[in-house]
Amino acid sequence: MGLKGILAWSGGKDSAMALHEVRRAGLYTIERLLTTVTADYDRVCMHGVRTALLERQAAALGLPLDKIYLAANESQEGCDAKMQAYLARCRQQGTETVVFGDLFLEEVRQYRERNLSRVDMRAVFPLWQKDTKALAQAFIQTGFQAIITCVDLNALAPAFAGRDYDAAFLADLPAAVDPCGERGEFHSFVYGGPLFRAPISFTRGCTIVREERFAYLDLVPAFAEMTPQEI
Repeated sequence: MGLKGILAWSGGKDSAMALHEVRRAGLYTIERLLTTVTADYDRVCMHGVRTALLERQAAALGLPLDKIYLAANESQEGCDAKMQAYLARCRQQGTETVVFGDLFLEEVRQYRERNLSRVDMRAVFPLWQKDTKALAQAFIQTGFQAIITCVDLNALAPAFAGRDYDAAFLADLPAAVDPCGERGEFHSFVYGGPLFRAPISFTRGCTIVREERFAYLDLVPAFAEMTPQEI
């Protein structure tokens, strides 16, 4: 069954591919998902996706979901303290690893490894140093479905928000943009694929530009599935 692990889950394509790879290899048993949420908006940090959709992803994957709530202006120290407290509890319960979908940013990897070492846990990177063009194509060919929810306007035009993550999207990316958006050029929401018991239903809402830097597409849960609190 492998070592017990948590998967850092953003709801996007890289975390989905990391989960796919871990399950395929069989070296780790993912027991739950972990994500950070901006408390002010009740949305996934950076991706801008409503937590209601995140919860439906977790249900479709058959995994419990843990959320760490951060203020919009949370300091790095505050973020680290909340994460350390969460990880310490997990370690006491026997969890040994945290799986990440990072691809090649060395400083990010070192930061994660350093934080986990403080609670005697190990960071695992199943996608590390894989060719991002090949990984993007594998994501699509494997049958995953994703939509772009956020773009960095310094790298992409606002019209890229709301596009499907498919071969046409990859073909239209400027040469300087990583096919997996590893430098933060864009973020995604996975709504279907081989890991899911059923696709996640939603409608496309408005595109919102914040701080003149990021364009977010609001994804709205399918109305028939919404609870009174979500409407």
